[in-house]
Amino acid sequence: MDEIFLTAEGKKQLEERLEFLKVHGRAEMAEKIRVAREFGDLSENAEYDIAKDEQAKMESEIIEIENKLRVGVVIAENVKSNKVTIGSTVRIKDLSCDEEMLYKIVGTHESNPMENRISNESALGKALIGKGEGEKALVKTPLGKEYTVQVLKIGEKK
Repeated sequence: MDEIFLTAEGKKQLEERLEFLKVHGRAEMAEKIRVAREFGDLSENAEYDIAKDEQAKMESEIIEIENKLRVGVVIAENVKSNKVTIGSTVRIKDLSCDEEMLYKIVGTHESNPMENRISNESALGKALIGKGEGEKALVKTPLGKEYTVQVLKIGEKK
C-alpha cells in the first residue's frame, strides 16, 4: 500500500475506530457467534453463518485501518504558505459561474465533497496544488469538461 495522507484529526478518528473494533466489536462478535451456536446444527444455522460473515467483515476493516495507520503520513494543516498544498484551506472562485467556494485539500482517504474536503488527487485538487493567491487553474474533469478557477485566499479558516 502506498503512503496515504491524513490530517491529525483523520488519524485520530482511525485510531479511535480501531480501538472500538478491537475492544467492543470483537467482544460483540464473539457473543453473537456464541448465541448463534446455541441454535444447533452449524451446517444449517443461518444465524451462525451471518455472525461469521459479520466477523470476517469486521476483521477486514481492522486490517485495513491498521494498514492505513502504518503507511499514513500526517500532513501539516493550515501552515502559512503562499502556495496550495495538501492540508491547505483555500477559497476559490469558479470563473464560469462567478461562484466562490471554500475547500480543504486532504488525502484521498479523508475526502468528503459534502463537507468541502477534496482530495489532492481529484481534478480540482490536482489543479490547485502549487497555485498561489490570484493564480488561475484549469480544471480538467474525468469526463473531459474543463473550467477555470482562481485562487482567492490560502489558509482561510472555515
